[in-house]
Amino acid sequence: MPNHLSLLGIIHTAISILAIITALYALLRDGKINPANGRGKLYVLLTVITCLTALPIMKTGHPTAGHPLAVIILALLPLAIYAPSFKFLGKSEAYVQVFLMSLTLFLSFIPAVVETLTRLPISNPIASGPNDPIVQTGLMILLAVFVIGIVYQLIKLRSRQKHANTVDLAS
Repeated sequence: MPNHLSLLGIIHTAISILAIITALYALLRDGKINPANGRGKLYVLLTVITCLTALPIMKTGHPTAGHPLAVIILALLPLAIYAPSFKFLGKSEAYVQVFLMSLTLFLSFIPAVVETLTRLPISNPIASGPNDPIVQTGLMILLAVFVIGIVYQLIKLRSRQKHANTVDLAS
């Protein structure tokens, strides 16, 4: 079977996989994607490149649902990075940052799920298109994992902040 990806599509896919792996590693290592450390910075860089390389890819000859997602992710990343400097957020800036960084990963997974299920295996893809029930089920599972992951991260963040406040008070 011939490869149905363009050279740009291959590069985009490789970089997007690296971005997702980096984010998952950061989540496992740090409990969040922290844009201030090396893993977080690498995730941001790879995600920006992924989004920018996604924009000229048009397998149907016109923009797809993935194109607005790339633009949304590009808009969310600076908001997430600079959330700690937004004074109006008060003490919630860390929560906003965790949510926004995780949201960028969730949005990145949407086209990953759709493209994987509609392209693989190459000879007989699992799904016929984005509206296929298997794709919809995959996206619902992705949403559930995102919600559970966010709740877990926010609870961990809150307990870390409480612990830090307790240590500060004891000092």
